[in-house]
Amino acid sequence: MDARRARSRHEAELMGLPGVTGVGTGRDEQTGEEVVVVFVTRDTPRDRLAKPDLIPEEPDLIPEEPDLIPEELDGVPVRVVVIGESGPRE
Repeated sequence: MDARRARSRHEAELMGLPGVTGVGTGRDEQTGEEVVVVFVTRDTPRDRLAKPDLIPEEPDLIPEEPDLIPEELDGVPVRVVVIGESGPRE
């Protein structure tokens, strides 16, 4: 699966996680491969970006820890980028 499809398929779930402000696609700076990019408000270890009440709709298709930002989605690597708080600028 390509990065755009993976992003489209998982964007709603990712946007429901605390601290996630956006989801996009891009290329890994070192390998050049397509990646899903998850934008977060602050630098937080992946395992602390959990949504405690997330219940998987399709348990067979979701990783063991569905409430974390995964290392990959549908075989596409995931990169987390800290962008800080977003909002209107004056």
